[in-house]
Amino acid sequence: MVDAKRVCVCDDEAAIADLVGQLLRENGFEAHVCYTAPDALAAHAEHPFDLVILDIMMPGMDGFSCCRELRRQSAVPIIFLTAKDEEIDKVVGFELGADDYVVKPFKPRELMARIKARIRRASQPACASSVMEARDIAVDEASFTAMLHGEPLTLTPKEFAILACLVRHAGQPLPSKDLFETVWNEEANAQSANTVMVHVRHLRKKLACVDSSQEFIETVWGVGYRIG
Repeated sequence: MVDAKRVCVCDDEAAIADLVGQLLRENGFEAHVCYTAPDALAAHAEHPFDLVILDIMMPGMDGFSCCRELRRQSAVPIIFLTAKDEEIDKVVGFELGADDYVVKPFKPRELMARIKARIRRASQPACASSVMEARDIAVDEASFTAMLHGEPLTLTPKEFAILACLVRHAGQPLPSKDLFETVWNEEANAQSANTVMVHVRHLRKKLACVDSSQEFIETVWGVGYRIG
């Protein structure tokens, strides 16, 4: 396929690397499978990829070092696909310039959604946008659309309004009272917290249908809710 996006999969576990490579080909990508980081770097230098998927624990040069080297020469989207699920590993990965972090064992549909979203975002021209984004959730109030990893979300008006409010204030915990008064446009009452809780629960389920590997809406006990 002439216009197929080129994706590199680098993992010293051949079975996993080959599996992801096959998954990519089945979804219309041109997959290049490598089993060592130096091979991936050499292949990228010869013919740059549209996205690179890296394991972390590899002999010789590990995934972190490979990511660091890639970032010195390229802005290619990088996704870590690894069994290392500690918070510190995720922090290091993102600080080195990775665009996403997927923990093994992975769900093929979720991995493909993330790959497509990262490639789509990298392909978009740099320009001013009114779309609000946080944690790979994109909300466009003008067109009443919301997406996660580039996948459309089907939301009720109240669910959409809550999500938009949380994304607008990403990183900041919002009290249930404030969410209720903003979304319902009426003064909070004794049932407000329960009403918001039910809608947030439905929102979480819809987000989990796209990506169940993480919780996007956090409960801040004693305060309210937050998208970190």
